Amino acid sequence: MGDYDRYRQRVEALLADADVRLGGERDWDLQVHDPRFHARVLGEGSLGLGESYMDGWWETRSLDGLLLRLIQAGLGNRVYGAAEVADGVAAWFVNRQRGRRSYEVGERHYDLGNDLYQAMLGARMVYSCGYWRNADSLDAAQEAKLDLVCRKLGLKPGMRVLDIGCGWGEMLKFAAERYGVQVVGVTISREQAEYARRLCEGLPVEVRLQDYRKLDGRFDRIVSIGMYEHVGVRNYRTFFRVARRNLAADGLFLLHTIGSNVSRNRTDPWIAKYIFPNSMVPSAAQTTRALERRFVIEDWHNFGADYDRTLQAWRDNIEAAWERLPERYDERFRRMWRFYLAGSMASFRARRLNLWQIVLSPEGVPGGYVAPR
Repeated sequence: MGDYDRYRQRVEALLADADVRLGGERDWDLQVHDPRFHARVLGEGSLGLGESYMDGWWETRSLDGLLLRLIQAGLGNRVYGAAEVADGVAAWFVNRQRGRRSYEVGERHYDLGNDLYQAMLGARMVYSCGYWRNADSLDAAQEAKLDLVCRKLGLKPGMRVLDIGCGWGEMLKFAAERYGVQVVGVTISREQAEYARRLCEGLPVEVRLQDYRKLDGRFDRIVSIGMYEHVGVRNYRTFFRVARRNLAADGLFLLHTIGSNVSRNRTDPWIAKYIFPNSMVPSAAQTTRALERRFVIEDWHNFGADYDRTLQAWRDNIEAAWERLPERYDERFRRMWRFYLAGSMASFRARRLNLWQIVLSPEGVPGGYVAPR
């Protein structure tokens, strides 16, 4: 028996545990177009799986359906590539979210081009989970999420609000227009900062291109939506220390973040290489350790199942828009983006990832906090 046959049999056995067949007829079965696939995925793990898809070495009719079954079967824990081992070791010794590295995700992901995100995200440029409780469209779900945040923070006219990781400024605009507050937003993406300034022109909004660690002011309320995933476990305590330093004694801090069921010190190597460099999904344990002695947890709201629906809407939008987008978003980029969205859907659908909104106060709300839903 040759190496190819051995590799193929090993891959077949692993996939069988996930109810996936090589060359099968079901939507989630895997069709191999290049015989090098088997050795590559066995030797390189998730990085090899993602890159071989980008290279067109395999196909499936339901990418999210396939990846869901691989995740549910725990195959990622049984196939480790060299890149995963090296990445895990490096994470112990290198703070990948400090100094110049802290700007890398802005330059490589958020600065890809506003045209891509405008096509994908809908009427509001909100790159985080929508709130679908009473919504029937992506735009309605994103507006409901923004309003939920404002209600949880108890915003009132004249308050001074800080948005750590303000993205393209939709939260800044919404809070200033609907609730009459003054808002300061910080981002590490130049494209986002420029867009947000144009979006919020004429409103009491200041947008800064700034590392959150440099913040030094006093705010009645603080919000951070979809930024904590880029902070890194070595910097969680610093993140909460900065938030506490800038928050009034009677203030509230709302943290909106993806969360993992398991504590890790690194991210998936394919995600790190192609999508979110230096990112890291936090666990509840890592988060509570970091905020200990700094904040009282007033509310912890998990609506992670809503992220699968949000991602499906983003996929529908971007698939309808590819032909209108510039040629730099070529076929390999499209396959990369499809793998990213499908893998994210699968992770939330399998409930390996969650979406948390955590409301914090410095000393506890007198009489207790009543959480809007």
